[in-house]
Amino acid sequence: MRLKQMAIIIGVLYGIMAILPVFVGDTRFIMNILVMCLIWAVVASCWDLIMGFAGIFSFGQVAFFVMGAYCSGILAIEHGVPPVFAIPLAGVFTGAMGVLVGLPCLRLAGPYVALVTFGVHMALQPVLRGKIGLAMGSGGSVGLLTIPPVNIFGYTFSSANMVPTFYLTLLLSLACVLVIMFVIKSYWGVAFLALKDSPDFAMSLGISAFKYKLMVFALTSFLTGIIGAYYGHFYGVLSFRMLDLDLFSILMVMMLVGGLGHFPGAVFGAFIVVAGSEMMAPLGAYRAVVMGALVVILVLVLPNGVMGLFTGKQDRAEAG
Repeated sequence: MRLKQMAIIIGVLYGIMAILPVFVGDTRFIMNILVMCLIWAVVASCWDLIMGFAGIFSFGQVAFFVMGAYCSGILAIEHGVPPVFAIPLAGVFTGAMGVLVGLPCLRLAGPYVALVTFGVHMALQPVLRGKIGLAMGSGGSVGLLTIPPVNIFGYTFSSANMVPTFYLTLLLSLACVLVIMFVIKSYWGVAFLALKDSPDFAMSLGISAFKYKLMVFALTSFLTGIIGAYYGHFYGVLSFRMLDLDLFSILMVMMLVGGLGHFPGAVFGAFIVVAGSEMMAPLGAYRAVVMGALVVILVLVLPNGVMGLFTGKQDRAEAG
């Protein structure tokens, strides 16, 4: 898909989101869903970039999200760092952690990378619970309970002021998604796809697998850490239970629904899955069953996800 087409789809999606508070701004429940859609759109897009475009089977995206949230929360609570500075610092921290995780993964391939990154995910929970004395100030089994909200020029953006906070989230989410879009359509994106589809041929052309794989680890970890940090300041509380497999599974569903490797399908997937899951909350224990059945049907009908509707039309037009 061309850059212009991607930009139009993203513009329409975020444009529709931008006008929704005019109609539902007084409904706190719906506004919270909209904010969550914007946050998870970034996480799913980052995961789609590293897995769908770079072909690296990383299962550590949730871990980097939680790292960013905890890092920013600890900086704000324990060290008095204002959230507006703690959030980018958390992004730098998770970006550095992404590089550290990526270095050993460069010598591995396929399922072995997945095992290493999922191992990071699994190891993070006992660290945050205080079982291993590495995460000072993490709150242990209680978690972080008093994370201050973002404050800019004396104005507080929190869940108590949903509409202004929504628009701040919209700007942050849009900025992250646009960064991913431009990376995909840049020389970096071409290098990612070349290394994914034909690594030997790509390296014969002088494309460094070490350089570009490390880049994608750093970039996706940085953006995921940024939005994770923002999430922590928005909700004000964090728990190690965010590392349970429920969130991991939901993010995977977002990518499948949108279309793995078909950006901005992950944005579509996040909006659809988050909104659908919350709307089916009254189903209680049956919600997971219904969601699973709908996902199976959608994957069978649209193997390339929702974005298959757009790419399919484009392919037919080019063939004609």
